[in-house]
Amino acid sequence: MSQEISSRQNQILKLLLENRKGLCIDNVADALDISRTAVQKHFAALENEGYIKKKTLNKTAGRPVTVYALTDKGINYFPKQYAWFSELMLSDLRQEIGPERFRGYMRKLGLKLAEKLRKRFEGNELNEKIDELLKIMNELGYEVQADARIESDEFSIQAHNCVYHDLVKQYDEICEFDLALITALLGEKVEQLSCLAKGDCACNFKVSKDDAK
Repeated sequence: MSQEISSRQNQILKLLLENRKGLCIDNVADALDISRTAVQKHFAALENEGYIKKKTLNKTAGRPVTVYALTDKGINYFPKQYAWFSELMLSDLRQEIGPERFRGYMRKLGLKLAEKLRKRFEGNELNEKIDELLKIMNELGYEVQADARIESDEFSIQAHNCVYHDLVKQYDEICEFDLALITALLGEKVEQLSCLAKGDCACNFKVSKDDAK
C-alpha cells in the first residue's frame, strides 16, 4: 500500500520538479536546512514508492556524483488539468462534423481501443471476458462490478465512477465510447440503462447474450 506523502517529502518533490536534471543529498539538505540523514530517509521512502530514481552525473573534474530525479510517477504527483483542453477539442470537433458524426466518432474510438485489447480476450469464455473487462475498466478508473446473475442470459455491469464526468454532461455522445468498447470486447449485446452524468447512481450496462452467434 502506498504511503501518504509528508509535507517535507512534498517540498522535496517540488524541488526536484524545479530541477529536472536532479539534485544530490547535499543540495536538498542545504535548500531545506535539514540534515543529510533526514534527506536520505526521505529519498529512500520516495524511491521505494517510485516517485524518484537515482541518476549518476559525470563531473568535468572529480568523481561522478549521484543525484535523484523525478520519475513519471513523480511528475504525475502534481495536478494536471486536461479537462479544459479536452472540452476545447470536443467542442470544436462536434461543431465541425455535427452531432451524429460526432457520436459515430466516439463509437469508432471505442472500437479502436477494443482492437488494441482484443488479444487479451481471444479464446476466452464469457466469464473470463467479464473478469478481464472489469480489470481493464478498473485500471482506467471506472470502478466497475458485475452483478451476481452473470450465469444467466442477462446481467449488468455497473460503473460507479465516470472518468469524464464533466465532459459527458456537455457531450452525451461520449457514452458511445463505453458502449462500443464493452460490446466489442464481450461480443454480446450491450445497452446503457443509466448514466452518472445524468444524475443516476451508476452507469448501468445491461449485457444480453447474443443467441445469433
